[in-house]
Amino acid sequence: MRRKRKKKMSNKTKEIILLFLIILVIILGIGVKKYLSIHPIDEIKDKIIKEEKKLKIIDLDSTTRPVGVMIDNVKTALPQAGLSSSYLVYEIIVEGGFTRLFALYKDVDTQMIGPVRSLRHYFIDYALENDAVIAHYGWSPKAETDIKKLGVKNLNGLTNPGNMYYRNSEMTKAPHNAFTSMDNIRKQIDKLNYDKKVSDTLLNYSVDEIDLSKEEDSIIANNISIKYSNYQTTSYEYDVDKKVYKRYTNGKAQIDRNNNEQISAKNIIVYNVKNYPLADVEDKDRQELENIGSGDGYFITDGYAIPITYEKSSRSSKTKYKYLNGEEIKVNDGITYIQIQPTNQTTIIN
Repeated sequence: MRRKRKKKMSNKTKEIILLFLIILVIILGIGVKKYLSIHPIDEIKDKIIKEEKKLKIIDLDSTTRPVGVMIDNVKTALPQAGLSSSYLVYEIIVEGGFTRLFALYKDVDTQMIGPVRSLRHYFIDYALENDAVIAHYGWSPKAETDIKKLGVKNLNGLTNPGNMYYRNSEMTKAPHNAFTSMDNIRKQIDKLNYDKKVSDTLLNYSVDEIDLSKEEDSIIANNISIKYSNYQTTSYEYDVDKKVYKRYTNGKAQIDRNNNEQISAKNIIVYNVKNYPLADVEDKDRQELENIGSGDGYFITDGYAIPITYEKSSRSSKTKYKYLNGEEIKVNDGITYIQIQPTNQTTIIN
């Protein structure tokens, strides 16, 4: 059987194709030249760099109001859900030597957050300094009084649960098994017509990596131990490869139930504040916190710690964190944990 010969392309066809390609190149060249005349190369370069260096932990242009959730931190509440998707977390002492976490969320779609616990009055101060709506399940007598007196927007599972909280008895027993989601929270905020009050972020974020090792008064910080009481010690171990601090509670890795991964922090701020028993009608050893004022602490990131000062002038004012030279600190792009430790305890950094 004879094979069919492939037809050769004629010289005329080749010339037409070549002419077409030349014209295309000329058109593209004119277009690029025109674009460059309107947008100088330096402007294009700056735009590309800006896009590449856009902050990841939080959208500074967002008009979404932050939400702060009271998270249980006792042994029976572990592992917690949703801490990995928060952008800022406070840990503060409560009655019995326990601690609670106040985790802030913004522009995320976290499917499970909790266990959600009751509110103590001094956590209101940290909601106010972040202009955050508080999500909680119950409150102490003073927290209830202060919420009403200060007009703080809140979502209480005991008085206005809607459909935003649910209990999961398969995880643990009440009161350590109330959970919510960001979708549930947002629906309730819309239903209650809470205003979308937005202000500057508490912390100053840097898209460029901050290197504290170059600072004269910095110290190596690979391991941090923050004791709150005989019951609670929070610690961190620096992961040099990922450039984050892996978080531990009482010596055990703290895991996020949502992804089964160890919780980590990019930045840690730690300082001491006086606390003492508060006399209230229920007499349950609830605490008072002398958090209005100033003092010393540490800012820790990327394997190093540096001494800082803090100052909070009122309950609603933003806490200012400064280097010893008076300049406000900048934090790296990532989750920040603010550890407010009792004055009778010490932080070990090595």
